[in-house]
Amino acid sequence: MKASRPKRRRAPAKAWAGRFEAPTADIVERFTASLPTDRRLYPHDIAGSVAHVRGLVRARLLSAREGRRLLAGLATVGRELDAGRFRFRASDEDIHMAIERRLTELVGPVGGKLHTGRSRNDQVATDLRLWLRAECRAMDAGLARLQSALRQVAARHADAILPGYTHLQRAQPVLLAHHLLAYHEMLARDRGRFRDARRRADELPLGAGALAGAGFRIDRAYVARLLGFRRVTANSLDAVGDRDGVAEFLAAAAITAVHLSRLAEELVLWSSDEFGFVRLPDAFATGSSMMPQKKNPDVAELVRGKTGRVVGALVALLTTLKGLPLAYNRDLQEDKPALFDAAATVRDGLDVLAAMLPALRFDTRRMAGAADGLLLATDVADLLVERRGMPFRQAHEVVGALVRHCVATGADLRTIDAATLHRFSRELTPDLVRGLTPSQSVARRDLVGGTAPRQVRRQLARAAREDVR
Repeated sequence: MKASRPKRRRAPAKAWAGRFEAPTADIVERFTASLPTDRRLYPHDIAGSVAHVRGLVRARLLSAREGRRLLAGLATVGRELDAGRFRFRASDEDIHMAIERRLTELVGPVGGKLHTGRSRNDQVATDLRLWLRAECRAMDAGLARLQSALRQVAARHADAILPGYTHLQRAQPVLLAHHLLAYHEMLARDRGRFRDARRRADELPLGAGALAGAGFRIDRAYVARLLGFRRVTANSLDAVGDRDGVAEFLAAAAITAVHLSRLAEELVLWSSDEFGFVRLPDAFATGSSMMPQKKNPDVAELVRGKTGRVVGALVALLTTLKGLPLAYNRDLQEDKPALFDAAATVRDGLDVLAAMLPALRFDTRRMAGAADGLLLATDVADLLVERRGMPFRQAHEVVGALVRHCVATGADLRTIDAATLHRFSRELTPDLVRGLTPSQSVARRDLVGGTAPRQVRRQLARAAREDVR
């Protein structure tokens, strides 16, 4: 007698299997699966499902007993996911179906009632909004930490002077604190962009259904309050097809990444022998496998290099969105891989720079030396205007000719004799140039936003107040 062959276990039916006669091809299963990416949404998916259950009970679509069973089951699923004990199956198309499948295993057929009045379209949109709100807060906190690091380093070097640059050419003396606080300002705008993005994402899509709205009278305002949303979406088509919140987040992330890249670029330049303004701590540098003398600014270079991924994420999403008709299209599944990667990349950049900045060692003597000499030319022109009443254009031409002489002869413009100065203008006298120093130059910029020590102290005080908000 032949042994009976074990029956082949059939994969659980898809949520939409009733319409189809044949199962999904394996290659399609792999191609369409989003579970490796969207599984990180599980806390938000469970939170949204808990609120939805309460909304169904309130609408009398579930009994109180059924609601309690579902809530208890969701709590168990959440604990399993938190502890890493949740067993995913190959048939789990995404995190949403995985959670519903496990819930039904735990509570039985009543688990099938969870999806009453809900589509994966508005479910995913809700999870994404919840994630965006949380991530905007995380970005704000990361930006605040980097701002604090910049402010502390600036305060520690409040009197240090270095060359300010335009076109990467030495231009005028500025305070190092003033330079660092420029990045503090950039990050303040970044914080504002993330806060704005969060405000606009603060709408509940749940209740929009697949596209036309739920077919049951669920109290959307009540569910919104449970989840902490300020309002509900006004149009069901827009609610499920909209990814503006993702685009805004990525735009804010891309601009932030560009700001981090600019700061990183300056650290790369300043740590080179050609500049020599800063020494990198060993903990935030690497060496060469061939050249023993090398100390490479790899951390700053990677912050700079990873910017392309973040900018690319924004371009990728906008390209995906540009041709989509209303309402939901599966193309929108592609919003999350780039979004999650961009968010993690920016947060990592914020964290590593906030840790590295306080460990930098600035060579203030070398910076001050680089800020002297011909960088005082603008001050000479300003003094001709201020003390001699000369039109600025004329003063600019006079001092330009004087600079040309200094470059040709190697002279210091502050020690040139009176006869030579008079060759360029009778108004140009030794008393005008003799006492000029980089410190005097920065002190002259004593207006709001200027690099004068008094103004920079005010900027530091304002930055300290803003950092705690």
